[in-house]
Amino acid sequence: MARENFNELLAFATVAREGSFTRAAAQLNVSQSALSHTIRALESRLDLRLLTRTTRSVSPTEAGARLLATLAPRFQEIEAALLALTALRDRPAATLRIRAPSHAAETILLPALARLLPAYPDLKVAISSDADRDGAKADATVHLGEHLARDMVAAPIGPALRMAVVGSPAYFARCPAPAQPQQLTGHNCITNGGPAWDFARDGDPVTVRVDGQAVFNSAAQERMGALAGLGLAYVLEDVVQADIAAGTLVRVLEEWCQPLARYHLVYPARRAEAAAFALLLGALAVRSGGSAAPQ
Repeated sequence: MARENFNELLAFATVAREGSFTRAAAQLNVSQSALSHTIRALESRLDLRLLTRTTRSVSPTEAGARLLATLAPRFQEIEAALLALTALRDRPAATLRIRAPSHAAETILLPALARLLPAYPDLKVAISSDADRDGAKADATVHLGEHLARDMVAAPIGPALRMAVVGSPAYFARCPAPAQPQQLTGHNCITNGGPAWDFARDGDPVTVRVDGQAVFNSAAQERMGALAGLGLAYVLEDVVQADIAAGTLVRVLEEWCQPLARYHLVYPARRAEAAAFALLLGALAVRSGGSAAPQ
């Protein structure tokens, strides 16, 4: 059947369903005279009267009723198929790879994915740590600060960060709390292997070399060490915020712990055009653009 004949069948089904040329013409966005011409052409081609017209109504003949019964479910199937295609457009299938520090992955990426992934079952996100260099190219990386390179965008994600020095009440029962960063040299400090802690107050930076009996490789372990009374830990404040509120850890040197650079999601500028990546940006509340390096 020629393509235009499908238009005739759609026109007939609409008129028969609406029972009115006026309403059908408005729905199809054509004139009543054009619609009447289309129906007459279909009836002429089939050599059958499909509609009975009166001054008040339009109703299908027996032949028209049989044709409508055949067409209606077919058109519904086509509409359903088109809606399914739209759903595919709105639910892209892709795997996104992000390299991020474990803290950023746990506190920023994970909550965002908990909102995003249930709504998009064909979307996958693979997160690896900064230390995981398995050769897979990342679609984006998370850094403290912008770390811009050519043709890249750096978008701030998550809240402002700040460090905190904490110890348990039991530890401070044995050792007086430090009032100045320099006094940390006399304390048992829990470290991640780094020999120095950096502070600042009123724009004046202070770097203190610290040492202690416990060396861990994650903030979670440093927190547990502080809770166990092993010494003072220097970690991001959100890692120990609940402990400080509960009184199981005590914060010191707060005025010396200045805000840090925020985490930034760094990605190629062209990546934002991909539907799946745009969904991730939306889940992270990334505004369009961010800071862009020169093209």
